[in-house]
Parts: sequence; structure tokens; C-alpha cells
Amino acid sequence: MEDITMTTDKETQEREIKDEKGKLKSLPSIEIKVLFFARARDLTGFTNTVVSVKPGCTTLDCVAELFSKFPSLREIKDSMALALNKEYAPGNTILNNGDELAIIPPISGG
Repeated sequence: MEDITMTTDKETQEREIKDEKGKLKSLPSIEIKVLFFARARDLTGFTNTVVSVKPGCTTLDCVAELFSKFPSLREIKDSMALALNKEYAPGNTILNNGDELAIIPPISGG
């Protein structure tokens, strides 16, 4: 499997909007490293990626972004677990720049 980085420079890490006077303002984004394991890795074709999201986003917001980039990942949406910085995390956990989010599909076998 190969690694992928979806954002590579400062320009792609910032979103530009115009204020009420038409002046461009930059909204910073935060970068989250996402790890894919087992079936999630098979569905995406990657072991990890970096996703840029708005400050204040939750783990579920990040997962929604991943579903838009990797639609096949929806196959495990009802059974996957999330771990943030190596600890299981609920979907409403706020993300911080540099966090590591692991997508953990159900484990089966004997």
C-alpha cells in the first residue's frame, strides 16, 4: 500500500473568503493524519492520508470528509471504531492540528 498526502503546502491549508468590503481573508485549517487499518486500508487503497478540516471540527466531521474522498469507505461506516491519538474516541470529539485519527474496522476471525 502507498501513503498519500492530500495537502502539501500552505496555500492548500488555507481557505480564502471575502469580508463585507470584498477584501480577501484567510481561514486557517488544521491537518489531521488519518490511519487506515485492515478493511479500511483495503477500501481506500492507502495506509494513511492527511486531511485538512476547519478548526473546531469533530471526528465525525473528519469522517464525513473521508467519505466524500473515499466513497467505498461507507461500507464499514456502521461498524468502524475511531481512535484519536491512540485512544478510542466518540464522534463528537473536537480535533486539533496534528491529531492522528485511526479508522478501525470490525475485527473478525478466530
